[in-house]
Amino acid sequence: MGTLKLTQIAKQSIKAGDVGYLITGVKTAVEIKVGDTITDALNPTQHRIDGFEDVKPMVFAGIYPVDTDEYEELRSSMEKLQLNDASLVFVPESSAALGFGFRCGFLGMLHLEIVQERLEREFDMTVITTVPNVSYHAFSNKHPEVPVLVNNPTDLPEPSKLNRVEEPYIKASIITKSDFIGQVMSLCIEKRGQITNQTYLTPERVELTFEMPLAEIVFDFYDRLKTVSKGYASFDYHPIGMKASKLVRLDILLNGTVVDALSSLIHTDNAYHIGKKMCEKLRQLIPRQQFDIPIQAAIGAKIISRETVKALRKDVTAKCYGGDISRKRKLLEKQKKGKKRMRQIGNVEIPQEAFMAVLKLND
Repeated sequence: MGTLKLTQIAKQSIKAGDVGYLITGVKTAVEIKVGDTITDALNPTQHRIDGFEDVKPMVFAGIYPVDTDEYEELRSSMEKLQLNDASLVFVPESSAALGFGFRCGFLGMLHLEIVQERLEREFDMTVITTVPNVSYHAFSNKHPEVPVLVNNPTDLPEPSKLNRVEEPYIKASIITKSDFIGQVMSLCIEKRGQITNQTYLTPERVELTFEMPLAEIVFDFYDRLKTVSKGYASFDYHPIGMKASKLVRLDILLNGTVVDALSSLIHTDNAYHIGKKMCEKLRQLIPRQQFDIPIQAAIGAKIISRETVKALRKDVTAKCYGGDISRKRKLLEKQKKGKKRMRQIGNVEIPQEAFMAVLKLND
């Protein structure tokens, strides 16, 4: 322990006003948190400094390296980033579609974009970010009072074992011009919000208070709020706890295989609409193969939407200039069998743009 001048000067004590340093036996910087009370091990203080809380991530997303060989390099980059961004939380996870990566917690969508941008600029890491979501509580029929934390949609129990799902709610405060009340209220109601208060601060300015699910503001709420209010709206929110909701897990199947990176938890009323949009978007982005690729949106075992990426086909009947139709039919049947066999063993590569497009589905 000591003070900092041009060099480190050791002292027995440092007082208020000194710019000091402290050398501890801590091996990793992650173990030190802002607000920790430093005390003597032999004579510990009875009163710690209160008022500091651990950072609570509001949005969760998976970050994976494009090249799976860069996993350790990505871990090192994330640890360095965490040194000057204490609000970043991450744990290792693996995905059947994307390999090894990290489940990361962010303060919001802007924080997610900043982290992704810094990884690319400062550490030259090209990463894939999965669909952002929030943390849910699931309750099983066996233990209806014990909550199971669900950060990843794949962790949700099967529908037959599921009792209910609770999602985090927020109290949102929006201050805008009185001209835009109708458009702002329509947007919030569309996002499953319930208005709780409306106060006129001045004849021209009004404050609207809503209770709404945190998941609904994760994607594009702030952008759309600025659009409908022509920029004249401020938005603030704070969490108010968990409430039960009708949520289902929407899975995307490519060629009959579930792509867990594209799974998401969605309210029942929006499931069909979002599933249809995801299938249409993926059909445009996935390159054509030598075989048909079915793209399906499913809730449990029920398929709710389907699109097909058509196969690239060779004109096998071009050499038949005439003669019996059965010759052409025989060649087409042979081609059909080959395509069917190819589909059984074929792998579908998902381009990075497909993952980014799913993030921006509501644009």
